[in-house]
Amino acid sequence: MSRIAYVNGQYVPMADAAVHVEDRGYQFADGVYEVIAVSGGVMVDAEPHLVRLDRSLSELQIEAPMSSAALSHVINEVIRRNLVRNGIIYLQVTRGVSRRDHAFPANVRPALVITARNQKSSDMAATGGIEIVTVPDNRWDRCDIKSVSLLPNILAKQTAKEAGAYEAWFVEADGMVTEGSSTNAWIVDTDGNLVTRKLSNSILPGITRQTVQDLASELQIKIIERSFTVEEAKAASEAFITSTTALVMPIRKIDGTEIGSGAPGPVALRLRSHYADHMAQFRERA
Repeated sequence: MSRIAYVNGQYVPMADAAVHVEDRGYQFADGVYEVIAVSGGVMVDAEPHLVRLDRSLSELQIEAPMSSAALSHVINEVIRRNLVRNGIIYLQVTRGVSRRDHAFPANVRPALVITARNQKSSDMAATGGIEIVTVPDNRWDRCDIKSVSLLPNILAKQTAKEAGAYEAWFVEADGMVTEGSSTNAWIVDTDGNLVTRKLSNSILPGITRQTVQDLASELQIKIIERSFTVEEAKAASEAFITSTTALVMPIRKIDGTEIGSGAPGPVALRLRSHYADHMAQFRERA
């Protein structure tokens, strides 16, 4: 069956899905996006994702293309038309189509594109744990906005791929880890506490990150929000990443150094299991 995309008010076959050559997302990366997990045909954590989308739009002074209620309806229709059971929704909003000029155009409608696809489970990778590499953090200073401007991120991901790794962690000049190219970064210290960087303009406020914090609190696992170095991460008892697609993914090696026992740790695996239960709740409510 041909996949179906939503493009500016129309549901069209993927082969026919297109935006104008002067769409500002194409010319300037003047737009934002969200990726939402689908479990059992139902969106996971839809509300916080759409709240974050609104914040990103507001920070860039882009008008919302429609209300959150209307957007949810369209997203669910894209899920239905694509027969997605377990996968992801990708939605992108740009400032719109206008003659190429750096300054904001007047009286332009925002452009909205939504696609959906089924996706294989990441359980196999989690079973063995993943490897990551570190790269210098060369991004702009508003990483809290989920902008479509991702060139440093894709270069970092390519570096990881060429090294045979799953992900790359960005590292500041002082040795502090910020986050992954498409994930948030975590370690488990020797006292069993979760450590992750405090929210700021330096990292994206991950929706999975927040859910994992909530789950950890329910499990009475202490969370410490602070920066940590690569060397501290290498000496930690566990390390893992979180994201919509990776969920909770244990790390086996950082830059070739084994973490802990060199196998997925009990804290990460416990959180992953509870995150799976969290996702199942949305299926049960549907």
